[in-house]
Amino acid sequence: MAGYWVIRGSEIRDPAALQEYGKLWAGIAARFDAEIIAGKGIIDTREGPAYPRQLIIRFASYRQAVDCYEDAAYRQAMKLAHRAYDRELSILEG
Repeated sequence: MAGYWVIRGSEIRDPAALQEYGKLWAGIAARFDAEIIAGKGIIDTREGPAYPRQLIIRFASYRQAVDCYEDAAYRQAMKLAHRAYDRELSILEG
């Protein structure tokens, strides 16, 4: 069964950090066969707090989604993401 990261975040406060994160993420995503399937279009929040930055990333399995998050290279990249903007990340099986 597929695995997903659901990320909700604030406005970007450090564009340079986000750009560096993006460079690192490209290689990590390729290793874990991750694909951004939503997050480049309109966000229409109907309930709860509105987050200006929301993404859904698909992995082949829940285990792969967890392994990517726990990967040492991703842990280093995550520091840049946290510098770039505040966010919440959940891992779902689906």
